[in-house]
Amino acid sequence: MSKNNGPWDRRRFMSVASKACGAAALCAGAGPLELFGASKKKPPNIVIILADDMGYGDLGCYGSEALCTPNIDRMASEGARMTDFYSSSPVCSPSRAGLLTGRYPPRTGIVDVLFPTDTLFGAGWAAAKRLPEGLPLDEITMAEALKPLGYSTCCVGKWHLGNRKRYRPHHRGFDRYFGPLYSNDMKPFELYHNDEVVERHPADQTQLTRKYTEFALSFLNENGDNPFLLYMPHTFPHEPLHASDRFKRKSNGGLYGDVVEEVDWSVGQVLEALEKRGIADNTLVFFTSDNGPWYQGSTGGARGRKAETLEGGMRVPGIARWPGMIPAGRVIEAPAMNIDLFSTTLAVAGSTLPSDRVIDGKNLMPLLGGMENESPHEALFLYSWNRDLEGVRVGRWKYFRSRRLWMYPPIQKGPWLIDTERDPYESYNAIDKYPNIAAKLEKTMVDWEKNFDRGINGK
Repeated sequence: MSKNNGPWDRRRFMSVASKACGAAALCAGAGPLELFGASKKKPPNIVIILADDMGYGDLGCYGSEALCTPNIDRMASEGARMTDFYSSSPVCSPSRAGLLTGRYPPRTGIVDVLFPTDTLFGAGWAAAKRLPEGLPLDEITMAEALKPLGYSTCCVGKWHLGNRKRYRPHHRGFDRYFGPLYSNDMKPFELYHNDEVVERHPADQTQLTRKYTEFALSFLNENGDNPFLLYMPHTFPHEPLHASDRFKRKSNGGLYGDVVEEVDWSVGQVLEALEKRGIADNTLVFFTSDNGPWYQGSTGGARGRKAETLEGGMRVPGIARWPGMIPAGRVIEAPAMNIDLFSTTLAVAGSTLPSDRVIDGKNLMPLLGGMENESPHEALFLYSWNRDLEGVRVGRWKYFRSRRLWMYPPIQKGPWLIDTERDPYESYNAIDKYPNIAAKLEKTMVDWEKNFDRGINGK
């Protein structure tokens, strides 16, 4: 597998430039000024849209026949669709920490769901789980990494990485923030603009997707002439479900389907705004989900759901669109993870990775751009919603040391060996036939744990 995690060297760039033109140049890791020319174009814009608890099978481009998602499907047809894209955790807060820092959740300490720590329950939960109050201040978010490069930054939607002031998006690299600080099943549910509460509890959840979209469009209109990062973590389809009157009772998937189709509408609005401003060709847009579906939603037939390290809990949509840089209609089967978005955005912006910490994510542009077909990872490690390392994915093989079953929390099963090519639904344990493969993967996990530390300045 490729170990490429940053800019390609000049010789490699020259060897592929004649084959893939602009896409090859970006995959080569050329900085924005070198790639586009300082007088011609500004550095690329980045838009990351994150659904909450949306299933792999909820989208038309991943096989849904019940729900209509034409805008996200269009993204897939005009860009790349990843079939084996994973979240870094099967629950909300750790997955978001992984996406924004490029690091496996145990490195950040965010290994379970955060609750408001200014409440008695939230403080007790954090203490019992040995969780920090929010994403530790010595962690570097994607926004903090891009701001020194001249990027305007905006987060609109659910944060869920700490509610105290020092942990909020406005203090973690985002110039502007609008949304709730945690999940919509937590109280008080209020909407913030930067540090100010602009809608008291209970905020009207039927209007959330519309309000998020309007705020995002306002940001795009105000910052379209400057390079920008728009991080848009939607509240839905996390339960409780709410849809506006325009979408309610319109889908064939009940209220859940209504909510998904409204999120799809929002994606369409963002894409349309980029095109109207003439910046779509200079913008990388990535759509994914923080983990698999909860009580409703489709896993696409995969086993397991949210809170499980099975495919249904961690395999999520991964769709990237960048006209001229990502070939249209590309389907990528190589495994990747949301931790890769940190390294990818920095590579796109022409920056290098922080040198004072371990960054687990890899630059996906060679894969997205068609210059590589193999995963940039030797292995992907599957952490449950605590500190347990339950499994590993290497190529076509998945190995579970143990699995905590969501329906029966006290029961752990394992070890299991899964051949994802022959058994994509994880129905059979192949360990008896391939014991040597299982032993190698167990050693991979043991070696990983032996050398694993938080990874900031050697700590």
